[in-house]
Formats: sequence, structure tokens, C-alpha cells
Amino acid sequence: MTRNYLVPIVLLFASVVLAQDSAAKQGHPNNNKFKQLYEEFATPNTFRTASGAPGVDYYQQKVDYKMNITLDDENTKLYGEETITYTNNSPDALPYLWIQLDQNIRNENDMETAKNPSGAPMLTSPERFIADYTGEKFVGGFNIEEVKDSNGTPLKYTINKTMMRVDLPTPIQSGGQYSFSIKWWYKINNHVTDRARSGYEYFAEDDNRAYVIAQFFPRLAVYNDVEGWQNYQFWGNGEFALNFGDYEVNITVPSDHVMEATGSLQNPKEVLSRTEYQRYKTALNSFDDPVMIVTQDEVIEKEKTKSTKTNTWRFVAENVRDFGFATSRRFIWDMMSVNVGGKNIIASSLYPKEGNPLWEEYSTRVVAHTLEVYSKYTFDYPYPKAVSVHAKNQGMEYPMICWNYGRPNPDGTYSDRVKYGMISVIIHEVGHNYFPMIVNSDERQWGWMDEGLDTFMQYLTEQEFQPNYPSRRGDPAKIVRYMSGDQDFISPIMSNPENVYQLGPNAYGKPATALNILRETIMGKDLFDFAFKTYSQRWMFKHPTPEDFFRTMEDASAVDLDWFWRGWFYSTDVVDIGVKEVKRFYVSPNPSKEVNERLASFGMTLEDLNPSVFMVGEDDEAFDPSLAEGNLEDHSDLLKEGLAEGKKLPKYFYQIEFEKPGGIVMPIIVEYSYADGTKERVTYPVQVWRKNDDSVKKLVTSDKELIGVTIDPDAETADVDLTNNAWPKKEADTDFDKFKTKVQG
Repeated sequence: MTRNYLVPIVLLFASVVLAQDSAAKQGHPNNNKFKQLYEEFATPNTFRTASGAPGVDYYQQKVDYKMNITLDDENTKLYGEETITYTNNSPDALPYLWIQLDQNIRNENDMETAKNPSGAPMLTSPERFIADYTGEKFVGGFNIEEVKDSNGTPLKYTINKTMMRVDLPTPIQSGGQYSFSIKWWYKINNHVTDRARSGYEYFAEDDNRAYVIAQFFPRLAVYNDVEGWQNYQFWGNGEFALNFGDYEVNITVPSDHVMEATGSLQNPKEVLSRTEYQRYKTALNSFDDPVMIVTQDEVIEKEKTKSTKTNTWRFVAENVRDFGFATSRRFIWDMMSVNVGGKNIIASSLYPKEGNPLWEEYSTRVVAHTLEVYSKYTFDYPYPKAVSVHAKNQGMEYPMICWNYGRPNPDGTYSDRVKYGMISVIIHEVGHNYFPMIVNSDERQWGWMDEGLDTFMQYLTEQEFQPNYPSRRGDPAKIVRYMSGDQDFISPIMSNPENVYQLGPNAYGKPATALNILRETIMGKDLFDFAFKTYSQRWMFKHPTPEDFFRTMEDASAVDLDWFWRGWFYSTDVVDIGVKEVKRFYVSPNPSKEVNERLASFGMTLEDLNPSVFMVGEDDEAFDPSLAEGNLEDHSDLLKEGLAEGKKLPKYFYQIEFEKPGGIVMPIIVEYSYADGTKERVTYPVQVWRKNDDSVKKLVTSDKELIGVTIDPDAETADVDLTNNAWPKKEADTDFDKFKTKVQG
């Protein structure tokens, strides 16, 4: 009944607004935050569907490698020969092949340094200053000795920085195969001083090195339906775009070295001592605790001498996109098994004695925990093993193997920061087996697709490792500082890794936080988890794009998320929702001043309206203090006559106006507090902003007096300004107050 009485006034107000605005403003394109992402997305086709799934014509190339690798420990050089078999599954004939030469980033052109400006350093350490300006510059890069076809005939090739084009005698036709070989060598860098992904760490006290070797062989670039050849140069930040294939790799190293690598070890009995081999077999069926295959005491003895003999370790890997290995006589080795989906998986760790006691206690157990949790949310881990290798200041990933930091003090003591930092980086790098080693996104173009998704999964895994785990990323409150920073130094998530100022927050922290908010606040865990698992399983062992992810998350959940992707991934907007005003209204027999003015503008009077119910605020001249006393029906004969027997109208009417200074639209999560001590939590859907991007009003009715309004009470939306989140407005603590609280705490 009340709604009918109000209709004429609502229509009247709308007519006046339209009449006032129609003549003045010019037209504009559709800038609504809820419009679909059709302009940003590629048109669906038979390769990639509108649902986010691979299409009927989806294809990907297959590249197989057979390699013989020799490590020259004395001269820190690596020599290699490879035979590559390229299978062209595309519909196109390929007259040439593009090959990645990532080691060339360290050749005389020094691409990684040359790409950045270099002014005078205002602040640096003495050690860094001396190293930068007095040290001999390392010059590395591939030395290509030959490129030949399967008959031994030389092939023409052209090197362009970190890319090499091999020209073929005749194009590889669709469905065809082509085999050729490359012979090369390069000088291995010190990854500690060079801050590189691959190389060695030198231990002066015993004149030994620990090697973590990757990007060590010429690798085929990706050719796909999205852009043809992905031959973007390797500048250092953007990582890798790679093909799946099968590997047979023989690696020759000093005989006292211990090694782990991508793939299954084919000859453990040949390269291990009798005792080590027995321990190795025991570890294959040890599910409770790791088995020490090479102990710390045994390593200390090996460090005293250097063998002049060699061993060749043989590894085979199927359906992997890359290959890495680690080798040293200084490595302690432990191993256990973990059951994932009914299959026994090897979890193991390599580490020098400098990593103990921390690594012996945690590393392999963390590997096993990571495989269990990631598999629960995505797919059962398909590879036979996962290895964590200790490397100072490192965190880097390859199929089945990764490098991780976390080194105790020389006396073996360590802080919680070192401990949790190590656990977190192991979770993160082992987790990369899922993204991008299996869900094989293009890291060189879209760093967030592996780093952001992996950091999100890392957060879930950390929280399941122990209650209240001190996660660095994932909690919405921890991204606020970055998002509210200087916009001149912030890029959208949808940016190439080479073009962002703050890669960590941009590619790791913000997308992980966005997905956490999507799961916890927007979609709910059930819908999100189903959609995320659908994406993971659709694209395992395939090459997804960002659009494939966005589309699948919507397709599998029936939640329209274009507004979310636009705000969080395509812009640098922030979340900021506040309480602009709270007004109490009263039922009145007389209209407010605003109603009278609008009636007059149309030449109308009250007599021109049907019998109506009016509401006025305390600041309106029509307000009568007596309205605040008694029941509502006492002030309106219409209400008294129309009220059904036994029914009672609310005592209090409050109009809450919410504002949105921030650009990102989000649901309004609000907690109402009442005078009787009770609280009510209400979530208004994000669509509440669809017709007004600045502010919205909500009427709250109750029999209890409203005394407080709080937006986002659990800090779950990454709101960058909490000073406008409450009514009555709370006074913000001064910096001194915050300091006192910290000291007292």
C-alpha cells in the first residue's frame, strides 16, 4: 500500500531530472563498469571457444630433445650437444624455426643491464659499490659451434640477441616432423654475484661449487594460434614460453657429485654407492619421514678431496616443457614418498650443510605437503617426483625441480623470518609445477598467469600448513599499500613483466589477493573452487591465455565477472567505499520542502496527487518534533486506516548513503550496530553501483535505534581508505598513537 502512494512522487522526480539534463550534456561512449569485456577480448574461434575451453581445432607443437651434457667443474664451463625433433601440429607450413638462446642475456651486449637507465646511485652498500665498479665484468652467452640437419649438413642460422632463426631447406608441412642438431658451450656464471636464475655458488673455504643449471640449452620458441611465433626477446623479467615434449638427457659430472634433475633417474645403481642405492630404494616406500641418502657427515668428507673421475647420470622425462638440474659434491640428499591420487610421488631435497638444521627438518616435508594441497584444488600431480634444491638468494622453478633460499646463521640458529621465508618459497616454487609447468601459460607476456595463480595457491597451502601462518601475500590488507601508492609507478596486472615498476606486487601480490577476494567474498568457496579446478583441468598440458582463464571462471560458475576483471586486472583503480551520510526520516502528514519545490516546478499542487505518505528528515523545515514521538500510524490517518490488524510498522527509518571515491566497484559489506547491543551484517551486491558510480542510498528500517554503520568490518576487500568506513566517523590514530600501540604490544 505504501509503495503505491509513493509512485506518483517517484515518477515526478524522475521527470524533473530528465527535463533538467536533456539539453545540456553531450553524448559519451559506454563507460559503465559493468559492460562486457568484448572490446578487450579476442573473438572466439575454433581454436579457443567463448566458454574458455580449447576448441575443436586447438593445436600445439611438440618438441623432443636428446642431449649429452658435460660439466667442466674446473673451468666452470658447460658443453652440450642436442638432437631436436620438431612436430608441426599447426595448420601452417613453417619455413624456419625460432630458438631461444637465453644465456645470451649475459653476453657482451649485456641486455639485462642495458635495458635500464643508470644514474649515480644515491645509496648502496660498500660491497655492492666495490663489486659494481672494480670487478671484472662477466661475459657469457652461448657459443654455437654447429647447427646441422639429420644428415650432418650445416643449416643456415641467424642470431638476433637471445633469439636464433634456423632456416630450413624446405618448409615443415602441417603434420610433418623435422630433426636437426645443435652443438654449443658456454661459461657458467656465479648466480650469487650476478643475481641470476642459473649458475653456481662458490664456497671458498673448501674450493667447491654447487650448481643449479637451467636455460642451459637452445630451446624452441612457441608457435601457436594466438600470435604465430612467440619470439619476444628475453630481457630478464619476463620468463619463458615453451613447448611440451619428451627428453632424454645424459649429464656427465665428477663422480663424487650428487645430482637431481627433471625426469626419472635411469641408472641409480651406476651412479650411487652401494649404501646410497639401498637408502634410495628404502626412500621410495617411506611415507612418514625422509630417508637420508647422502648424510651431512658424508658430505663433509667428500669436500676434502675432488674426484678426477666422472659419472654420467641419465634422465628421461615425458611431456615436460623444460629441463633443469643441480649437481655438487657438497649436496646432502634426503627423500621420501607421498601418495597423491593413489600414485606414489618422490619428494626430495638437495642442500649443502649451510642449509642445516633448517633444511633437514622442513624442506622435503614441505614438498610433500605442497603436492597434496595443490592437487586437491587443481588436479593430481602427474609427474614422478618433485625436488627442492637449496641455492643462496634463489627462488626459481623448472619441471619437477626448483631452487629455494633460506639459510640459517653460521652457528645453525635462525629466526622465524628465515624459517617461514624458506617454507614459503619452497611451497611457491614447487607449486610452479602446476602453474606454468603443466598449465603452460606464456610467462614472457603474462607474468601474473603463473606467478599470481601460484601465489594464490601458495596462500591456501600456507594456511593449511599451520593455523595463522604468517603469509606475506594473499590477505587483502597486505596489498593496500601498493594499490594506494603513486599511480605514476603502478601498472595494470595485464602488463608485460618488462613494463612494470613493481613486479612483485603487480604479478604476485595483487592477482593473488584478487583471487582470494573472488573466492572468499565475491563467488564463495564452492563456486570458485569448482571453476578454478575446471580451468586447471581444461588447460593442463596446454597453453592458455588470460581470456581462457577469465572465460572459464565465468563459464563454470554462472557468475558475471567482467566488472571484476576490468577493475582488478585491466586498470589501476582502487577499492574505496565509504559512508557519506546517515539520515533518519519520519512519517509526516506534510510534504518536505523538496517535494513542494518539484511540484511547483510542474505547476502542480498537492491536490493533483493521490493521497500520499510523506517522509521528512530532521533538517527539513516541514519536520515537526512531535513526529519523533508515538507510533508512525499516529501521524498518518492513511497508514492507520490501511494497516492490517496485528501488523506493526517499523519504528525507525534510516537512509544510508554510501559513496565510492575508489574506481573499483565492489559489493558493499556493511555492519549495522543498534542501541540494544545487537549487530546485523548485510551485503549489497556489486550491481548496486550499476546506475550510479558515485554514490547509492539504502533505506534501513528497524524497531531498534541505529547507532553505528561500519563498511567492510573484516577488511576483506582491500579498501585503501578506512577513515570513511564508519558512522559516526572514527577519529584516525595519529602516527604517535600508532607508535605507542606498537610499543605497548
